[in-house]
Amino acid sequence: MTLDLLPIDQLARIVAVDWNALVPEEARRLRALGLEEGATVSIAHRGVAGGRDPIAIAIGRMTIAVRRAHAHAMEVSPL
Repeated sequence: MTLDLLPIDQLARIVAVDWNALVPEEARRLRALGLEEGATVSIAHRGVAGGRDPIAIAIGRMTIAVRRAHAHAMEVSPL
């Protein structure tokens, strides 16, 4: 399952990231925020606009907003 499909408040572990699907600068920023293999995350909120962007992801004590395309590049395993 990809992160963009994870139900709200369901904990999951990132098992793989398709870094090649992301622009290099975006990939570096996501890694710096801790969104990489092994991280435990959950969806805190989804946007209500047509594309359901942005997606608020809870990671540790942070909540960060990412585009749906970024979340789609991350494979997760529900916990």
